[in-house]
Amino acid sequence: MVLNFILLQTSNGGTAAGTGWESFIMIIALIAIFYFFMIRPQSKKQKEIKKFREGLTVGSKVITAGGIYGKIRDIKENSFLLEISDNVKIRIDKNSVYPSAEDANNASAAATENK
Repeated sequence: MVLNFILLQTSNGGTAAGTGWESFIMIIALIAIFYFFMIRPQSKKQKEIKKFREGLTVGSKVITAGGIYGKIRDIKENSFLLEISDNVKIRIDKNSVYPSAEDANNASAAATENK
């Protein structure tokens, strides 16, 4: 019974063509929403993290992906020597480093002041 009703609705001459365009426009709108609310902010954040990692110098305070706080003591091509305590140093991958909370707050405050 429901199938007959659906088939009768789609067999209407003028409304079937309009429904196709409306569906197409709705799909385009959903793609645009996903782009502006999910994809674009994520790529922007990844660019900021990449810029941060390229600007690291010896003495910078960082947090590893595992939550270890430390100060960079040596920089190699793909890794850092991180001092986490007096005479305790570990070598970590460059991609597992994030700015410390204090540095992140200072950078966001400076960016806000520059605008």
